[in-house]
Amino acid sequence: MSELQPRRGTITKTITDLDYDLETGEPLAAHIVKTEPGESAAAKVLEARIYGTALEALCGHVWVPSRDPKQLPLCEACKSVYEMYKMFNDGLGDSPSD
Repeated sequence: MSELQPRRGTITKTITDLDYDLETGEPLAAHIVKTEPGESAAAKVLEARIYGTALEALCGHVWVPSRDPKQLPLCEACKSVYEMYKMFNDGLGDSPSD
């Protein structure tokens, strides 16, 4: 048997690359993190900062958080998506932190 052929009964998987670019350098805006019901955005961001994992914003932007977003302007695309969610979902606060 050749070294390039898989052994009998071996399962092979192909892992495809994800098609997104991660933000590098200084961020230009603070984004609103996508969360599931009952999930804390603050906890999700903290975990991503500790482990260096990427997050996805409401606007679709993907990044690894690295600094305090309170010093940045809010992403207008995230803000408009959140406003639309508010129109269709009772109980959402006036801002994502509410």
